[in-house]
Order: sequence, then structure tokens, then C-alpha cells
Amino acid sequence: MEEKDQVFLEYLVKNIVDHPESVQVERKVDEMGVLLTLKVHPEDMGQVVGRQGATARSIRTLLRIVGIKSNARVNLKIEEPEGSTRGPRAAAPEAPAVAPAEEPDPIADEIKL
Repeated sequence: MEEKDQVFLEYLVKNIVDHPESVQVERKVDEMGVLLTLKVHPEDMGQVVGRQGATARSIRTLLRIVGIKSNARVNLKIEEPEGSTRGPRAAAPEAPAVAPAEEPDPIADEIKL
């Protein structure tokens, strides 16, 4: 029997992805609480995670609320499928190079700056 948290997650994710038939949710219960593992089509990863993880954070918050109603700690793991369209992480921008020291300006020397 599927639990409310699992049904809720499937419903939510199927309505935001382009390939709802590929959505799979596995549910495991252990001493740490409930772990829901979400698998989606590779092209849908961006929609599930969202910009800077905002959608995934929102889904986790909603699952926490569902868990509170049933006195359970619900955690979400999103499995990244093979062939997902997420690009490689951008490297941190390098610090700008320090400009070489300029030659003394004779006019500035006269003004005593």
C-alpha cells in the first residue's frame, strides 16, 4: 500500500515534469524516518530541481509538512539519472589579475598627492 507522502510526491512531480510516465518514487522506512527516492526522466531534472535548487527545496518543505501530519520525518533523495541535461558546474571566477605598478607621474609628485 502506498502511503500519503509517496502519493503526494508522485502527484506533485508528475504535474511539473514533461515526462510524467517516467516518475518513480520508492519509499523506505528506517530508524531515521521515511526516505523517498525520486527518479525522473533525464530531461526533467531541471524542472524538479529548479533554479539554484528552489523547486527541490519547496518540495522538501511540503513533504516535511505531510510528514508532520503523520508524525514521521520525511526525507527526499533525488537520483540524478544517466544522461541528464545538467551541464557541468561552472568554476568559480578567478580573481582579477593585479595591474602592474604604474610609473610615477611627475605632475602628481608636484601636487604632493
